Amino acid sequence: MTGFVEKPEPAQVPGLVHLHTGKVRDLYRNEDGDLVMVASDRISAFDWVLPTAIPDKGRVLTRLSLWWFEQLEDLPNHVLSTDVPAGAPADWEGRTMVCRPLRMIPVECVARGYLAGSGLAEYEQDQTVCGLALPPGLENGSELPGSVFTPATKAEVGEHDENVSYEEMARQVGPETATTLRQCTLAAYDRARDIARERGIILADTKFEFGWDETGEAGSEPVLTLADEVLTPDSSRFWPADTWQPGRAQPSFDKQYVRDWLTSPASGWDRNGEQPPPALPDEVVEATRARYIEAYERLTGVPWS
Repeated sequence: MTGFVEKPEPAQVPGLVHLHTGKVRDLYRNEDGDLVMVASDRISAFDWVLPTAIPDKGRVLTRLSLWWFEQLEDLPNHVLSTDVPAGAPADWEGRTMVCRPLRMIPVECVARGYLAGSGLAEYEQDQTVCGLALPPGLENGSELPGSVFTPATKAEVGEHDENVSYEEMARQVGPETATTLRQCTLAAYDRARDIARERGIILADTKFEFGWDETGEAGSEPVLTLADEVLTPDSSRFWPADTWQPGRAQPSFDKQYVRDWLTSPASGWDRNGEQPPPALPDEVVEATRARYIEAYERLTGVPWS
């Protein structure tokens, strides 16, 4: 198991109880029982949270998530406000979401429209993705005949998410919930894919998290609700459409630049060894920051400031 190279101490804020420090976000509960999510500038790769932050990354993730929640307005989400709690550190501004507590469903709801990542690795071995048979002749970056739902179990920090079949997920969460998750995931992905395509970006794949909102009136049915972040460079593969070319790794608006440097001779790091990854050089930090900001600007049409 891996994890944090240097685990940060959570901020102590009057009226907030710290619940969890994740790869990127710190989670608190306020006195009303709502959750306060704060997106840091931390970045992870190969199951390690790296010792070097990417400036503005947390703000990009927060702003982009809020923008996408608006685009997916037909799907309920957990955001109540972006108010920064009194007494919080100044740098929480722009990276804070106050959210409705949910009964989370322990599944990563992944939608894929193109072949990449773990899906590519499985296809090359078995010509399947999460047990779904795909046609022959596909290669790295190929567009799939249609978007597919490929769930995964959600892992703790430092552990791998594990792809599972739809049937296995249905056994875990129940067939009715599984059907609803698949329908909502694919509908949200297809909508986001079309929006991104209009802006010259390919949304190759993405993952969503859902939970049940049980805060309604007594006796009312819980509401399936979109949670966490959505459609950011941390949870999605965004590729520039004008350079897309199947058969090779695609340029991307995400942390692939960091992964590439870590696995290059320049880093001096052995991914399969016992030592944690090194600090990132300034040029890698700046190039990664630029990719996150470009994704935000191209998708939203709003200049970063």
